[in-house]
Amino acid sequence: MTSKLIILDRDGVINEDSDEYIKSPDEWIPIPGSLEAIARLNRAEYRVLVASNQSGLARGYFDYDTLSQIHEKMHRMLAVFGGRVDAVYFCPHGPDDHCQCRKPKPGLFEDIARRTKSDLTGVPAVGDSLRDLDAARALKCAPVLVRTGKGKATEAKGKGLDDVPVYDDLASYVADLLARDG
Repeated sequence: MTSKLIILDRDGVINEDSDEYIKSPDEWIPIPGSLEAIARLNRAEYRVLVASNQSGLARGYFDYDTLSQIHEKMHRMLAVFGGRVDAVYFCPHGPDDHCQCRKPKPGLFEDIARRTKSDLTGVPAVGDSLRDLDAARALKCAPVLVRTGKGKATEAKGKGLDDVPVYDDLASYVADLLARDG
């Protein structure tokens, strides 16, 4: 069986989101079932990648060392369930920096395609906001919305969700994906 890719947003998909930003490892709290879902993906030979806007860096809310500590906590907690994230791609810029990597722009996804030497057409990309879905669409990924994080508010707006499947959380999406993979 060949390895498959899946791209996940971090805040609001894997861990609880906060309007005040996740600024420390203590504030990084996994959404119930998300770590187990990632471990299930790994057992099904999926390579799990994270694509996340981290404008808290540009805003001075935390530094690169703290972000690294947050991701180390995520990796440690995943390991308890036998799971792993193969790579974390993040945009460190703020909304006024006009970069190409801040979702909804496609730069993070272009970077993933280049570094993995992969065509991302049809690759599942799970997010909780329209910006996640738009960035995924730019590289012809298969966007998926979860209701965790900002997902319920995104769904309520109803904009840009044509043909986008909506799930309660990452665990319910992964269960459906793996059942379809059969």
